[in-house]
Amino acid sequence: MSPDDVLIPLAALLLGIAVTAVVMHRRRNAAEPPPVRAKILFPFVGTELSERALQATLRLAWAEQAVVVPAYLATVPLPLTLDAPVGRAADDAFTVFEAIEQRAAKVGVPVDGRIARGRNVRHALRRLIADAPAARMVVDGEAFGVDDVAWILRNVPGEVVVIRPAPSPHERMPRPCASSRASRTASSSSSPPSWRASGARAA
Repeated sequence: MSPDDVLIPLAALLLGIAVTAVVMHRRRNAAEPPPVRAKILFPFVGTELSERALQATLRLAWAEQAVVVPAYLATVPLPLTLDAPVGRAADDAFTVFEAIEQRAAKVGVPVDGRIARGRNVRHALRRLIADAPAARMVVDGEAFGVDDVAWILRNVPGEVVVIRPAPSPHERMPRPCASSRASRTASSSSSPPSWRASGARAA
């Protein structure tokens, strides 16, 4: 028996073991569920966003590898059911969602927009918390006002980050223009990105 009679079968056996290990590893990775990301709620009303509040939300989400959940709080009058179409309000909400998604995509932060319906802002917030529980909420102190902020601090579980009102009206983002929807995916940055929008003042 020559050395080749031993080495060739042995090499074939080792190669087969290596290939099997690679295939099993790939199958195991494919079967594993994707990691669960934390959620940061970012409720808003109307069509204007606070540049300061949005920056704070994106910073937190980027640092914690979390998903931003911008939630438009839609008020539905009593004669209508809560699942009734909200018409123009829905169009305005999706325009704001698009602006948030574009900003978030630049820094690699995923977004999951929601519309929360209620008889008033607080009712919509209660339904939002029930439908999309999260460990943290970022609130624009100017958009909600003192009474609503106090109610949120008393009733919302988890951590609530209240962003104080901007000292200048220039720090509020203008109503975004309608345009084609941007891609929602972006590669994550390896270093802290630039948070300011083009032309925005520093907070």
